[in-house]
Amino acid sequence: MTTIAEQTNSETRRPQLHVIVGAGAVGTATAHRLAAQGHHVKIVSRSGTGPRAKNVERVTLDASRPQELVRVLDQATVLYNCANPAYHKWATDWPPLAASLLDAATKSGTVLVTMSNLYGYANPSKPMTESDALRPSSAKGKIRSDMWQAAKAAHDFGHVRITEARASDYLGPQVGANGHMGDRVIPKLLKGKPVTVFGNPRQPHSWTAIDDAARALVTLATSPRAWGHAWHVPTAPPQTAEQLVHRICRIAGVGPVKVRSIPNFVMSSLGLVAPAIRELKEMRYQFEHPFVIDSSAFTKEFGWNHNPLENTLEAIVLHYQARERGSETSTDKPPEGLSVNRISPPEARANA
Repeated sequence: MTTIAEQTNSETRRPQLHVIVGAGAVGTATAHRLAAQGHHVKIVSRSGTGPRAKNVERVTLDASRPQELVRVLDQATVLYNCANPAYHKWATDWPPLAASLLDAATKSGTVLVTMSNLYGYANPSKPMTESDALRPSSAKGKIRSDMWQAAKAAHDFGHVRITEARASDYLGPQVGANGHMGDRVIPKLLKGKPVTVFGNPRQPHSWTAIDDAARALVTLATSPRAWGHAWHVPTAPPQTAEQLVHRICRIAGVGPVKVRSIPNFVMSSLGLVAPAIRELKEMRYQFEHPFVIDSSAFTKEFGWNHNPLENTLEAIVLHYQARERGSETSTDKPPEGLSVNRISPPEARANA
């Protein structure tokens, strides 16, 4: 008799249909990776956006409607939750969306793979591991924790197959205006100007490459031993925001610029007119103290580690330099230098 693992390994060698909800940076990177493997990909969003690429079909759909989503999942093997509702609408948008994806995966028999973060953990005093209890100290952390608990319960009852990838703050040319090391910081430092960052710029912080997050999602989707568990995306050793900025400066051939913290009163003032910024207040603890992820369990189990941090930073610099020149700036395709990075056993190590 063929085991589930053998059947899955056999199936991953032939084209399958994968459905991704969310056409943002991680959803797009995941679509490219799957399409490059020869799979057919449907990328679902309310706006119908997404990468224009071979084997990728863009679908306009409100994924919070499970009956409609189930129809899209016909013949699919995996459903990826790469959605990211507006920061100030998490309380209203995430619960129905998460419930819809779980319901659709259950009814269709697809594996549900969720891209998540570290919000569910308590204010950490040590590197975070997957075995740490979920004791969120924020409203957004509770939302994420509740999503995982509901999915895990359904899995444990045998109703559905699920897994979750958890990452820290993203790095990569794809983050744009939504990342801490994106549009607000990189163009300034390339001109040698001082930059401001959220929180204390001299506290160690983990940064996860978007390409590594996409690869982790695909790995988990096709690995039965991953199902029923949450996993930390392979992530480079921590860097302070100041260290990261100065490394980017060095790659760009620019002298080290000053890195300052955005004052609390400025954040409060901006929050009066920008709801998303107002929502950052409860997450400030992640940038005022060490916030470090340990992803060694993933590396030990699946045999690969993060792309070299230098590669990710070089891709960021090349992207923004090209944009300044008015050259090709699309992040609709994987950037050069962020290809798969398989490691030899001696290089496998904890990232804390």
